[in-house]
Amino acid sequence: MVRVSDDSVAVASARGVRLGLPLAIAAALSFGMSGAWARGLIDAGWTPGAAVTARIWVAALVLLIPTILSLRGRWGLLRRNAGMILAYGLLAVTATQLFYFQAVAVMDVGLALLIEYTAPVAVLLWLWARRGERPSRKSAIGAAIAFVGLVLMLDILTGADVDVAGILWALGAMVGAATYFVLSARVDTGLPPLALAGSGLLIGALGLTAAGAIGVLPIAWTTDDIAYRFGSVPWFVPVLAIGVVATALAYLLGIASTRMLGSRLASFVALAEVVAALLFGWLLLGQLPDLLQGLGGVLVLVGVIVVKLGEPVAPEFVEPVPTPGNVYGKPVEKD
Repeated sequence: MVRVSDDSVAVASARGVRLGLPLAIAAALSFGMSGAWARGLIDAGWTPGAAVTARIWVAALVLLIPTILSLRGRWGLLRRNAGMILAYGLLAVTATQLFYFQAVAVMDVGLALLIEYTAPVAVLLWLWARRGERPSRKSAIGAAIAFVGLVLMLDILTGADVDVAGILWALGAMVGAATYFVLSARVDTGLPPLALAGSGLLIGALGLTAAGAIGVLPIAWTTDDIAYRFGSVPWFVPVLAIGVVATALAYLLGIASTRMLGSRLASFVALAEVVAALLFGWLLLGQLPDLLQGLGGVLVLVGVIVVKLGEPVAPEFVEPVPTPGNVYGKPVEKD
């Protein structure tokens, strides 16, 4: 590790933020469109299992070559981390996306994603129960705010009809997303982030295909045109949009922006995915939450932000950015 001057660190960090923020926002927009495109497929006769299998296969194939290149021949990394990759592929990737698609089949896209985005609260509770890492006061307050927002968002207090199955599926996606955060935070594996994402997607695609082949996961699709608010499109348009843009491209943009911004800032920017999901839910499907649900959604986002603000700040390294004092792009230590 090469330590450079404070001025070089400041310049590298500023350039990293300037380059990383647009990429992080683009990643959030890309991820956020998946639910709305998938709902159109499901309404046309696709099962959630078929939609998520198509999504992950397309993304896995798109990222196959970049994944191989990122390993640089270090195949032993895959063998040493086989258990983690398997868990990542089946839980962090497959279960999360499948449960989310199951949820959006019966409830609004934005609400399903808001429930999934309570994952940081689940991570907080997991670390407390598993490692004894007691949450800070700020994190506890954030968790309470998010819980109140969740109650309002689900219209529990007004006695409105609630789709219990949809809520349970969304909560399952939340557990999968929490698994994603826990596994992605490990820094002792030696796996490049792109290699973890690509191999996890491939494992997930194979697992879903096997589950569909033996009849455990219902798989059905149609080649009819898919109807959206703006009109109908051929079936392959939403499939490619979900697989290429909302998964493969989103992962690439997310990885690049996280390396430039650091995981803490990137995780805040990623909350824009919820806004994107609401936007695409309205543009493609005409879905909008009512006033009480909107207030609950705002409280969920505020609660998650407060939880993240209460997390301990771990030392991070910013992505090397060539500067006059760091012309070879050597790693710059961030104090």
